[in-house]
Amino acid sequence: MNATYTQELRQSALSRHIIAGESIQQIASDTGIAKSTLYCWLDQLSKEQHKPQPRATYLLEKRVKKLTEITQILQSVDCTVQSPLREKLEAMEKLHGKYSVHSLCDALEVPRGTFYNHLFRSKKEHTWFAKRRVELKNRVQELFYEYRQVLGAGKIAALLRDQGVKISEKYVAELMRELGLHSVRIGAKAIYEREQRKFVNRINQQFKASKPNELWLSDVTYFRFGEETFYICAVLDVYARKIVAYRVSQNNSTQLTKSTLKEAYLTRHPDSGLILHIDRGSNYVSKTFCQVMSSMNITQSYSRTRKPHDNAMMESFFSTLKKEELYRTNYRSVRDFKESLSKYIDMYNNSRPHSALGNKSPNSIETAYYSLKDA
Repeated sequence: MNATYTQELRQSALSRHIIAGESIQQIASDTGIAKSTLYCWLDQLSKEQHKPQPRATYLLEKRVKKLTEITQILQSVDCTVQSPLREKLEAMEKLHGKYSVHSLCDALEVPRGTFYNHLFRSKKEHTWFAKRRVELKNRVQELFYEYRQVLGAGKIAALLRDQGVKISEKYVAELMRELGLHSVRIGAKAIYEREQRKFVNRINQQFKASKPNELWLSDVTYFRFGEETFYICAVLDVYARKIVAYRVSQNNSTQLTKSTLKEAYLTRHPDSGLILHIDRGSNYVSKTFCQVMSSMNITQSYSRTRKPHDNAMMESFFSTLKKEELYRTNYRSVRDFKESLSKYIDMYNNSRPHSALGNKSPNSIETAYYSLKDA
């Protein structure tokens, strides 16, 4: 049976998405309303807002709106159309931003050029106009960030009017331009698609290499020792599944990933064409880390978001490390932990048989490759 929802619930759900910027998924989870229903409501609202009006009706409504504004202006000012020009200009200045310039000038019969010249002459920090402009800028900025940078001039102007501030959308847009504020909704899809193109997965879970230093993997795992947490970053060469560098730190930072990559590079001196496959963690996508990769002529490859299998070989190494060493050893000190870790990786590379390598060690596989190459 189709559920029936009240108009109040429909408006509340749409407001949470359009004004507050909440996701459809979150609203559906909170209210129990199907996502398809919410999307249908949004589509209906869009059609209602963009439904064309007969031109005669549109022009009449526009005329009524302007006459209403003129009436409100004449009721607000302390002068009349017959008052001296200076009095009219000062009165209009106080209402600038609350009403359009066209309405102000038509109400008091002042040429728009005259009013604009007056504004340009009086825009000084001590004037009432400048003070009010600063106050409005602050309120616009507060609303912009309160609603997570998603609102444009129209919605901010509507919120201010709800709070009793008479202000036009055009004036809010002017203030936003001066503040450098732009809704994140503008071009959001284009930005998203551009970002997605940057994070290309070049290996697609095909962990194969024809020679050493052709494809590296890197990741970070953590291990708790006592009351402290240590982060282990490693770089693995896919050809022989060898750990070519690792570092330990108490901070999972760009410095950790960068220093580990530098150590691997200086140890191996890879030729051009090397691919490094990593995840999209901030320590791997940071500008600094990307600059280091670029300086080394390394091509980036990224796992998809929330797809750990995209770096399965690296995950497998960390799992082996924890099962064979970290989880079964009672370390006496941090020094003991680091020394034991070093001994394990040395054993892993030099003597531990690996089933995927025909029960040979990574170093023996690499040695055999270079022996054949030099023969």
